[in-house]
Amino acid sequence: MIRPCPPTTTGDPALFCFLRRRTTRRIIGGLDALFWRELPKEFRGYSTDFHYPPSPPSNEIDHHITIWTLRGYFSEYLGVDIGGEIESAEWLTLPEQKLRTVVEGAVYRDDIGLQAVRDRFAYFPEDVWLYLLAAGWTRIGQEEHLMGRAGYVGDEIGSALIAGRLVRDLMRLCFLMERKYAPYSKWFGTAFSRLSCSEELTPIFQRTLTAETWRERETHLVAAYELVVERHNALGVTEPIHAKAHLFHDRPFQVIHLLGDLATAIRAKIVCPEIRRLAERRIIGSVDQFSDSVDLLCDRERLIQLRSLYKI
Repeated sequence: MIRPCPPTTTGDPALFCFLRRRTTRRIIGGLDALFWRELPKEFRGYSTDFHYPPSPPSNEIDHHITIWTLRGYFSEYLGVDIGGEIESAEWLTLPEQKLRTVVEGAVYRDDIGLQAVRDRFAYFPEDVWLYLLAAGWTRIGQEEHLMGRAGYVGDEIGSALIAGRLVRDLMRLCFLMERKYAPYSKWFGTAFSRLSCSEELTPIFQRTLTAETWRERETHLVAAYELVVERHNALGVTEPIHAKAHLFHDRPFQVIHLLGDLATAIRAKIVCPEIRRLAERRIIGSVDQFSDSVDLLCDRERLIQLRSLYKI
């Protein structure tokens, strides 16, 4: 399996070679050494040597071929034992950037059931997906009025920062609605541009992010909210929500203000008892929805520890 890289990337590809479970470390080490010694320096015009920084000519090839057993790879990379069921707490602490890596990339040969394992991670289970949708709308409902309130007291920088957060949350909702894992920040906008909603929403998000006043931001954000609610209605998950902007109580801020109702309607569709109990508490969503810390999202042990957050 080759690790996927977007077409515009200048990064190096990496090849994963999966062996049967009974493979010993001696065999894996022997294959690694063989690749270092025996691979040709080029294959179809492409270098196979990834020494960095470039080293003086030698006979050794830094080949970027990683050798695993299936169970060992998924345990090390995701912290999940593929020999059992994937629990809800595990799904909620698996970073989407890692899940996207697992399910994408070409498979050149599969004699041991790699694709069957990848298919298990194709996308979130239905009730986990509903929980994440509800969490996404909850986040927006909690902050939609704050952008205007910051600007109203003269804090245009604070207002712009909140608007940026709201745009990112709306984009994440769009990934969820189209059932696509979101990549990490470097490729987030590129991947969003390939969603079906992008053509309609991207110009609105651009105007939001370049607006100079909170009133301008408010106009564009309200338009984005209404379009994303329409996208939600098209899913048929809940009864249609007819959301139009109005004043935030008696304050001069335009908001949708039905997003709490929308999150509640989504939660009502959850069937799994475990997820239903989780959704009855303050809805924190997945690790991607409450943290963007690289040191957390890349730390398997800490992610495993986070599963205790979801124990009822």
